Amino acid sequence: MNWETRMSSAAARPERCTPEPVSATLAGLHQIRLPVQHYDLATTLTSGQAFRWKLCGESWEGAIDRRWVRLAAAEDSILAETAEPIGNGAWLENYLQNRVDLESILATFPDDGPMRAAVSACFGLRLLRQDPWECLASFILSSTKQIVQIEQIVALLCERFGEPVPVPPGHSPAYSFPTADRLCACAESELRSCKMGFRAAYLKGSAEMIASSVIDLSKLSALEIGEARESLLQLPGVGRKIADCVLLFAYGFPKAFPIDVWVMKALRRLYFRGRRVPLRRLQRFSDEHFGPFAGYAQQYLFHYMRRSEP
Repeated sequence: MNWETRMSSAAARPERCTPEPVSATLAGLHQIRLPVQHYDLATTLTSGQAFRWKLCGESWEGAIDRRWVRLAAAEDSILAETAEPIGNGAWLENYLQNRVDLESILATFPDDGPMRAAVSACFGLRLLRQDPWECLASFILSSTKQIVQIEQIVALLCERFGEPVPVPPGHSPAYSFPTADRLCACAESELRSCKMGFRAAYLKGSAEMIASSVIDLSKLSALEIGEARESLLQLPGVGRKIADCVLLFAYGFPKAFPIDVWVMKALRRLYFRGRRVPLRRLQRFSDEHFGPFAGYAQQYLFHYMRRSEP
């Protein structure tokens, strides 16, 4: 497949924060530079996988586990800054997946017009490797919501029920994602105050099952994809799409292929001439057509379709 036609892309209207003075942003930060090749940081962080990154000037700020992180893209690297020592950076490389050979993955994609167009428009898009509980909870909250709304709900949830994390001197507060144990202690009305509506019952019910080890998220990575999916489907508010998002974005199951409204639209429009093909047929088609890294192909189609809409 010929990937020579490449287009650098950034998602439209990312959430922004107010940049701080340069003197403040440099004070007391710990830095590490990660080598990258074919890595579009902006596209990756705004492609609907994770919901806690804000654009601040030319950098991205967010939280990974209990660490505040600032990321900036350079030609062949990503500069990461934290308020505490980074160590060897293994935790950050695991999250960003910067050592993955993207071109080898793209070479497995079907050589057809839609995939060539999606890769050209979104070249450098990567899959992140997120904490399973944060990923699961975030996608439970995503049901029937647009990305900007999901970001707002998640931000409120973290501010009210997460733990403060170290930030640079003078920086606004940042918070970890609340644990399942913490959310178990919340009344449903408290969760609803974070603008999540009916999803509050699903989030609380799932938190209770995770906290009591009815579902052990730490064991799913050792299962076959079908077994892992069936475990997730036992959780309140979790259907096939949410389960596949968690399998793909938290556990790295390469064949997981979440089909939401955007992906359904992409498949029907690009592969079935606009026909209203049933979901089950789309699932069979995705299993057969997109190869061993179908989940990666899905994310390219998802982001390409979002960018293509007026």
